[in-house]
Amino acid sequence: MYGYLADALVFVHLLYCAYVVVGQAAIIVAAPFNWKWARNPWFRYTHLLAIAIVVFEVGMGWKCPLTTWEEQLRVLAGQDIHQSESFLGRLAHNTLFFDAPPIFFNTLHVAMGVVVAQGLIMFPPRWFRPLRGKPPELAAA
Repeated sequence: MYGYLADALVFVHLLYCAYVVVGQAAIIVAAPFNWKWARNPWFRYTHLLAIAIVVFEVGMGWKCPLTTWEEQLRVLAGQDIHQSESFLGRLAHNTLFFDAPPIFFNTLHVAMGVVVAQGLIMFPPRWFRPLRGKPPELAAA
């Protein structure tokens, strides 16, 4: 049971990383075309927050909590921390974690943070809009 929970957690971790990487790629593609969805403030600020958390962890020298939880679940399952219960768990784990020195990953995370911040400056999100159809007494406040 714990092994499958660890596999699910590593899949969530992979989705988190994909949100940052694929989201930034989509922003870079959308910028020259001035597509409106790419200026959505909810998307852009949650995207910035996602990478800011990672950069903060790198700056503090912390290990990602998702990695720590996955390793703890694998220990509870009686597995090696690099072993997965299912095919999809192994696929997600091997996609996310590969042999490289820690400085490689730290540099990659900080560089991605710089790219996201640069994209925010060069292609800023639109401002939040007031709700349409507000009652007049609330609009005046």
